[in-house]
Amino acid sequence: MVATPIGNRGDLSPRAAEILRQSPVVVAEDTRHSGRLLAAIGAHPRYISLPGEQEAQRIARVLDALQEGDVALISDAGMPAVSDPGREVVDAARRAGFTVLAVPGPSAAVAAVAASGLRADRFTFLGFPPRQRSKVLRLLDAAGAFAVVFYESPHRLATTLEWLAEPLGGRRLAVAREISKLHETWYLGTAAQLARGFREEPPLGECTVVVESPPRARATRAQDG
Repeated sequence: MVATPIGNRGDLSPRAAEILRQSPVVVAEDTRHSGRLLAAIGAHPRYISLPGEQEAQRIARVLDALQEGDVALISDAGMPAVSDPGREVVDAARRAGFTVLAVPGPSAAVAAVAASGLRADRFTFLGFPPRQRSKVLRLLDAAGAFAVVFYESPHRLATTLEWLAEPLGGRRLAVAREISKLHETWYLGTAAQLARGFREEPPLGECTVVVESPPRARATRAQDG
């Protein structure tokens, strides 16, 4: 499992690049997208495409390829199987007795937490939240004392933040747009404040949202210290 850049190609590690050049087979979420990255580093493998909606149907092809040698698994950006296809393939490979290793690298969620400046050292990652308000609020409640990190598409961001405005109250949020890309942009404020701004002018590009831990969690840690 090889992590690929989330924006800037320079974030691909030397180890990841070397493994991709050496792998005879690469399983990729979108072979057209990944093909450009691999061509740029001099890698020309045989591809198996792994679109999310067809992952279960592609498992047999991946296992057949593993019988012949090493296989690299990548997604369009970041680590495969984390809000991207790959989990079912990894599970099937382990069950079949193959060794699965991860080559770590870029992560929008971790980068957003680190650069937000918010109290989010312990966080719950939600991936892309559900499209029903009640389900989103249940996930927020289940996070309890932890900070929350999630991804959201630009056309849904204002709505999701409006759903969160009342339960979050004055808790601070950071919204990172296009992390590591040329037009990376950060927004800080409460859910209500940011929702109003995004309703008037939706952002362009995928966004990562960091919600700081609730006040009671910060107070508890201070007392424990």
